[in-house]
Amino acid sequence: GLFVTDYFTRTPRKLSPFRSFASIELFHFHIPEDTVIAVWNLITFKEQGGTFGDQCPDRSITVYFRSGAPSVINPLHTHFPRDTAVPGSFALTLTWTLPNRTTGVFNVTSPLPGDWFLAAHLPKDEGKISVKGLYEECQYLFQPQLIVQRLVNIAVLYPGHVTEQSMAPHNRSCLYKVFVPSYTSQVLVEVLRCRGAEGCPLWLRVRAKAPPLHNSTALDCREHTPCQLAQDLPFWQHWYYVLVEKHPGVPGTISFQVTVQLTDCSRPSLARPPFLPSSASMNMPHSFGSAGGLGLGDSPPPTSPNSTKHPVPIAVAPPAGERCWPVRPTLRNELDTFSVHFYIFFGPNVSVPPDRPAVFVINLLPVLDSGGVLNLELRLNVSSLRGENVTVFGCLNHEVPLTSGDNASVTCETESLAGFLLSVNTTASLSRLRIPYPQTGSWYLSLRSLCAVEHGFEPCTNVTAEVYLRAYLSPCINDCGIYGQCKLLRTNNYLYAACECKAGWNGWGCTDNAEAFSYGFQLLSTLLLCLSNVMFVPPVAIAVRSHYLMEAAVYIFTMFFSTFYHACDQPGIVVFCIMDYDVLQFCDFLGSLMSVWVTVIAMARLQPVVKQASVLYLLGAMLLAMALQMDRHGLWNLLGPSLFALGIMAVAWTARTIRRRHCYPPTWKRWVFYLCPGALIAAAAVLLYAFVETEENYFYIHSIWHLLIAGSVGFLLPPRAKTSRRLGPLPRRKGCGYQLCVNEQEELGLVDPAVASINSICTS
Repeated sequence: GLFVTDYFTRTPRKLSPFRSFASIELFHFHIPEDTVIAVWNLITFKEQGGTFGDQCPDRSITVYFRSGAPSVINPLHTHFPRDTAVPGSFALTLTWTLPNRTTGVFNVTSPLPGDWFLAAHLPKDEGKISVKGLYEECQYLFQPQLIVQRLVNIAVLYPGHVTEQSMAPHNRSCLYKVFVPSYTSQVLVEVLRCRGAEGCPLWLRVRAKAPPLHNSTALDCREHTPCQLAQDLPFWQHWYYVLVEKHPGVPGTISFQVTVQLTDCSRPSLARPPFLPSSASMNMPHSFGSAGGLGLGDSPPPTSPNSTKHPVPIAVAPPAGERCWPVRPTLRNELDTFSVHFYIFFGPNVSVPPDRPAVFVINLLPVLDSGGVLNLELRLNVSSLRGENVTVFGCLNHEVPLTSGDNASVTCETESLAGFLLSVNTTASLSRLRIPYPQTGSWYLSLRSLCAVEHGFEPCTNVTAEVYLRAYLSPCINDCGIYGQCKLLRTNNYLYAACECKAGWNGWGCTDNAEAFSYGFQLLSTLLLCLSNVMFVPPVAIAVRSHYLMEAAVYIFTMFFSTFYHACDQPGIVVFCIMDYDVLQFCDFLGSLMSVWVTVIAMARLQPVVKQASVLYLLGAMLLAMALQMDRHGLWNLLGPSLFALGIMAVAWTARTIRRRHCYPPTWKRWVFYLCPGALIAAAAVLLYAFVETEENYFYIHSIWHLLIAGSVGFLLPPRAKTSRRLGPLPRRKGCGYQLCVNEQEELGLVDPAVASINSICTS
């Protein structure tokens, strides 16, 4: 055949350590039909500070692959919520082959067409809280690329037609495909009139949705006469691929005929008519009106040159097990994103007769519905059983309903089909099923009632069970409970939801309490973070006593909002919010930075020099509010105002030192007992905040940070500024000149001067 190669790529994205599914990076691809091979090229590289991160440590990268919906992953081996079905996926771990770059390859032969999803993440780290901008962080970027090779012009088989084929010596196989409409109970493929070699040395392989593989359903035509391969309960509304493969080492040309017959279960007395148009087959209605019949204007498809029309006998009525029953549709009601209810006509209570199953269909839209959770709930009305020991079994299958011919069967699996089993009876009248990230398309629910006997089950007589049926799509499982938050995430144009757990809870629905914080621990951490702000009371008292009313107001503001911000910021259930969280966070950050600003400006003692020093307070408040609005967690939001204020203080102290020709503050007691201890305490607080704080020790390290910062303010706040009392008016010299009065005690920076009278030294 003729091959066509397609190439797809995605933008590199930064990977994060795994904490929950909300921390992974998700990539969405679409594989076209008739693809024979798909190759993912997985490129990973390191960056640090805009350059290659050769010095970054090697961290393994895990990549997950799944067709139809995102992967449901569990790298931390946590527990899933009850009644949750976990679909499987492929996983691949990438290791580093170069200092700053590595590449991995993942091949899929004959992949299923449609949506494919890749999920990638780094291993879980220790949860260190780093200050943004403190150092150049190592970034691990991941970029997947997809190369697909697909066949074009694959020969199409029409049900009831015979196609003749000659396989040349240099050819090894021939590939065909046939479309299977709804209400088909069996696909029968047969190889006829095999000539050119002894014993018909051909393999016959059949597979749904994609070309057959080596492990697909196969039949050796040399050992089976006639060479017929049947597929029971095929997928509806899908292509089936037929591969006729020659045995190795067979010389010469082999000619044969291939025919396909579809059994129409909606009309038990007939099989599919031999001349059913392809357009009618591909749009088979769900109603049974004229399913499988020809309209007045229908005509058989054209015959290809290498095809010969042969009459194919129409099968007799299939046995009871091959019947399919009417499928009741559901009404889709969209309430919000991933919030969809499926209502049953004349429901939600449905009747399950004893002689046949009740079948319902739930249609999930492509791409749109695969990012949520499909929920199914069955509740048995015990009063409708009239005292009989009845069990209602439900089989949920994807793309085809499973209605077994065995009346006593309680399984939802066949050789090529696997479903989900639910059951309700008089002792367990409620059953639930949750499927995270379900595959889109049609889901069929088959309900059947059986009566329990001594050695199993048997069909009931004259008992119609009544079942309450509820089916709906939700973003997360139980909205992630009280210890989680359901987040709506987006990758390019694809939306999906995931839980982000807190307070030590883990799992897909935040139900795993193996590492959960106890109530006492949550209460202790909340009290420590809140009550540690009481340490600001001594600095407030010192500021009021020293007549620093502006500074005292800022400290009170900081103490108030820091207390209630941490009361609202707790991850567990010990939470108290008096305002919106964002408002509390902004006020807490603003108060902390303003406390640093006003303290350093007060230490500069600008009042005698700058008559309107309050201008600096107002200017600092406006600039800090602007900086916090741009980036609240940036390093320069803390360092910028602090360094600027320290610069102002350094200039003021240097000017006084030059003018007085003596170090300022001049007393050694001020340096030894106040300035040095205050500076050391503040430096220790900054080091704890920047390098020691992690998620596990946050509650007590951050409480120590509160204590140290408040304590350093009490040491660094300057003493009260004394006003000079003049003994009399000083004579002013006539002529040009100026007069400068200097308070001697203020210059010395004494906390409690011993002298009773203050002499002013005036120079002109």
